[in-house]
Amino acid sequence: MATVESTCPVCEGRRFNDAVLEYTLGELSIAHVLELSMSEARDFFASAEATVPKAVKILDKLVDVGIGYIKLGQPLSTLSGGERQRLRLAIHMIEDADTYVLDEPTTGLHLADVQHLLALLDRLVDAGKSVIVIEHHQAVMAHADWIIDLGPGAGQQGGRVVFAGTPADLVAAQSTLTGEHLARTWAHSARAPAPVVHEEQQRG
Repeated sequence: MATVESTCPVCEGRRFNDAVLEYTLGELSIAHVLELSMSEARDFFASAEATVPKAVKILDKLVDVGIGYIKLGQPLSTLSGGERQRLRLAIHMIEDADTYVLDEPTTGLHLADVQHLLALLDRLVDAGKSVIVIEHHQAVMAHADWIIDLGPGAGQQGGRVVFAGTPADLVAAQSTLTGEHLARTWAHSARAPAPVVHEEQQRG
């Protein structure tokens, strides 16, 4: 049975009683703040009326991973799998982790947002971080430095490493289903994706 939600008749969905709502920051109550998107909240906490540097630092990361449209008070249960992945990514970025493991982070993303995510992952790698992505999105596979392809099939027919190497090598070999699909994608593109060159490679 699906979850049934109803609005509280006392607080009318604001989650707080009138005594709490009397307190404001920059003319906004806590209920108003929770209705702000991540992007709006970042601007609000950076404004002269409500300067909170710690909040701005956290919200910068949330906007950076591409979830600036989500409201501060939005329940976690309403987020997609991809949104939750990017939320975890932002948390680990705030903690300055050395290794990031992401499981299908592009779920629900528009192609433009996928490119934004890839640029963010590039910055992490350029900063010396290790990024491991479990992903089926071909734009992500084409952008990777190294691919480990498990197969030969899906589910019970998988579980073995059938290829390990660069995306270009995978396409050239076409020895796996992933390689065949990626090769067809590249063939129908205006041009094959250029190899990823990180800052340390440019420095030689």
